[in-house]
Amino acid sequence: MKLTRKQFDILVALAEAGATLKQRELEKATGYSLGTINRTIKELIEAGLVSDGTITGDGLAALEPYRAKRAIFIAAGFGTRLVPITLNTPKPLVRVHGVRIIDRLIDACLEAGIEEIYVVRGYLAELFDQLLYKYPMIKFLENPVYNEANNISSSLVARSLLAGAYVFEADLLISNPKIICKYHYTSDFLAIKKDRTDDWCFKVRDGVIVEEKVGGEGDNIWQMVGISYWNEADGQKLSGDIADVYASPGGKERYWEQVPLVYRKDHYAVEVRECFEDDIVEIDTFKELKAIDKTYDV
Repeated sequence: MKLTRKQFDILVALAEAGATLKQRELEKATGYSLGTINRTIKELIEAGLVSDGTITGDGLAALEPYRAKRAIFIAAGFGTRLVPITLNTPKPLVRVHGVRIIDRLIDACLEAGIEEIYVVRGYLAELFDQLLYKYPMIKFLENPVYNEANNISSSLVARSLLAGAYVFEADLLISNPKIICKYHYTSDFLAIKKDRTDDWCFKVRDGVIVEEKVGGEGDNIWQMVGISYWNEADGQKLSGDIADVYASPGGKERYWEQVPLVYRKDHYAVEVRECFEDDIVEIDTFKELKAIDKTYDV
């Protein structure tokens, strides 16, 4: 059974609660009106997906096609702006308050039930082996051209795995693991609503990303966060589109997300998914690292 968006959202709310939710609680969880919730709950009861206010086994089965299957971490780069700490340590393995940056992301994936995890590595690749002591399920993908191409080369290595997958920039410091979700109705990119930003951002219309650019202001500007999810259909299309863009003139210089958002954007309708400043931060420079973790300020 293909779910409507409203059916999906209500089933996810019930699945995440793991218990009966009253209509007011569903209103708060989904943002839908009580009238919409009443109608949708009736549909779900008639389909056998909800009973006595809780999700049934059939309801959980109906969510399975929307489950995130795997996570791919783009972790091959040098981390130039974090010198000197990255001279001997890849940026994702840098510790903040004693914990490696990538660990918090992996833990969030595991908490969401995502156990198929790939790390695309390049710079100081062998140091990533230390992750296996804590995370023996990790599989490594090697990027042999990380030092001569942009991160599109890492997505090229992982292109056959993108269907039903999260893609992470592996140097993001996450503080709210709940932003990594078990279920997704469609492909989406995490972003923070802004009045103005000088960073990479999206212009959004009706919840769908229509432009990626550097800097913007206005009602529809969202600052990009380097975490995205790609459903089965889009992930399969990406496999071919990434290879095509990479092989095109100047293709090696592209950022990987420019494939679906810029160079082949007519092939995709990627939604924006909101997160907040307190949920996650990208540490771009050694100065920013020192401001967050005073043990580096020596």
